[in-house]
Amino acid sequence: MLAAEIMSAFSEASNSTQSLAGGNVEQAYAYCQRMAENHYENFPVGSLLIPKRLRHHVYSIYAFARTADDFADEHYETGELTEADRLAALDDWQQKLERCLAGEADHPVFIALAATVKELNLPIKLFRDLLSAFKQDVVKRRYANFDEVTDYCTRSANPVGRLILLLFGYRDERMFQLSDHICTALQLANFWQDVSVDIRKDRVYLPQEDMQRFNVTVDDLRANRFSPQFAELLKFQVARTWELFHRGRELPELVSGRLKYELRLTWFGGTNILKQIEDLGYDTLTRRPTNSTLDKLRLLIRTLIG
Repeated sequence: MLAAEIMSAFSEASNSTQSLAGGNVEQAYAYCQRMAENHYENFPVGSLLIPKRLRHHVYSIYAFARTADDFADEHYETGELTEADRLAALDDWQQKLERCLAGEADHPVFIALAATVKELNLPIKLFRDLLSAFKQDVVKRRYANFDEVTDYCTRSANPVGRLILLLFGYRDERMFQLSDHICTALQLANFWQDVSVDIRKDRVYLPQEDMQRFNVTVDDLRANRFSPQFAELLKFQVARTWELFHRGRELPELVSGRLKYELRLTWFGGTNILKQIEDLGYDTLTRRPTNSTLDKLRLLIRTLIG
């Protein structure tokens, strides 16, 4: 299957390209907004806490990353897409990124992204890092140690936090480091939340050396075999993740305006997943914790009152 065909199968992106071939930026931003509003996430995307003047930029960044992530992650259950198919789609997405920087965008996501990058003077390395992580997801299924896992996070999650700070005009290196702690923690929380989901794609983000230490095997994961050993393994990973969340906890109080509340809400959303994992006795093999609508309402109230 050709890259363009995969793109069509994964989303309506290819079908929208022709209607936006003239480069209508407003329509392109509207396309990205629809994508953001129609996809579940643990954290808010372009919520009302983001000033209206900036939301379209959030949508364009999200649409770029979400689509690439879907190329790497979606439709595993059908088995019809090979690694080569997925890598071809991601290569095509990267070529579109490079062309949009040269002023040759012809796809709604990149028409919007080109405008965002130009207006906000965003470093293109962050977008390239995201794509490198998505490509890694296609070919790498095991991680020897925690350092390998966090290296992946530096490219899969941390660029997004930095982009949000840049969007609001913050370019302070200390803030970037605090953001990195939070974003890495968010990615890790997602890994521990999705152990049973990822193993169906033959992916294991739990460090192999830790699995050996706690006497948990890949076969245990495949069989959704919850045990005291697995509980201790996940407890160990959750503790590491809490530490990272706490390292970044200061960030929301260093920014002003609505971003303060957006970052608080993101922090609360991620840490609430960890609390749910703890409440389940660390059993994410048979149950998957998520932030329900009621959870999100409670988190919003906590965000607003501090």
